[in-house]
Amino acid sequence: MRALLQRVSNASVTVDGQIIGQIEHGLLIFVCAMPDDTHATAQGLAQKIAKLRLFKDDAGKMNRSLPDTGGSALIVSQFTLAADTSRGTRPGFSRAAKPDQAKALYEDFITCVDALGIHVQTGSFGADMSVALTNDGPVTLWLDTENP
Repeated sequence: MRALLQRVSNASVTVDGQIIGQIEHGLLIFVCAMPDDTHATAQGLAQKIAKLRLFKDDAGKMNRSLPDTGGSALIVSQFTLAADTSRGTRPGFSRAAKPDQAKALYEDFITCVDALGIHVQTGSFGADMSVALTNDGPVTLWLDTENP
């Protein structure tokens, strides 16, 4: 799986003019399932994200994890993280998992994050979404389970 994390002071997802997911302090997580991903992949990625120390402690150092801060996660499916731009100028997306598998893994990942005690809000798989955020820091990380 691939994930793009952004530490945010607020973020929301809107579909058809309606906000369907919204958080204050926490992480906006764009996630993409790849063809070889499994439940174990989703679970491992969720655990890694929960342990990452991306939030400031009292001394101003990034020393606290999302659960340490009581922050939330806004999880949005993002198949374009699998983009192949090696040929030409139009990205290809054949490296992303097929929609049925991707949806199941996306939902599995959400369940894994929630099971770690993190408050979760979500986008809508396959929908045309508008995502709004205020990046805090800015802090943005790229995670790829194939290249930890």
